[in-house]
Amino acid sequence: RLSRIADNLARLNLRAMLITGDALEPAHWWDGRLFDRILLDAPCSATGVIRRHPDIRYLRAAADIGQLAEQQLRLLTTLWPLLQPGGRLLYSTCSVFRAENEQVVERFLTSQSDAREVSTAGVNFGQTPPVTAHGWQLLPGRADYDGFYYALMERLPD
Repeated sequence: RLSRIADNLARLNLRAMLITGDALEPAHWWDGRLFDRILLDAPCSATGVIRRHPDIRYLRAAADIGQLAEQQLRLLTTLWPLLQPGGRLLYSTCSVFRAENEQVVERFLTSQSDAREVSTAGVNFGQTPPVTAHGWQLLPGRADYDGFYYALMERLPD
């Protein structure tokens, strides 16, 4: 997937440092320089893309959701110290479950005194999102959208 991201960046004439590695073990790949932006496309149940991947309903069990939510919280907590003060982290999933989305973000924000949510007001993908306590939830719908969630957080200065 990283090569597709690089291709898209080149097509848009944008630059970004692309790194691949285990996000739960940054000591193996991180050079110690703080990032100004981090995109965490977290592993999830993929329930938002069932229309394109119907086998997901048979590959997931109810117990998976709690395990995924714990992994998502660990990823957020592990990556957060790699972000410079004033930097932003975008957390995203292709899940439609609150347990993997706004509840993970709520738990994270409660545990991090140097984190605040950044408003995503004004973002519109042609569909009014359901009201959520944190982040933005797009649900599958008539316009052939997949389910998608994101929340933007900023690291406060020390």
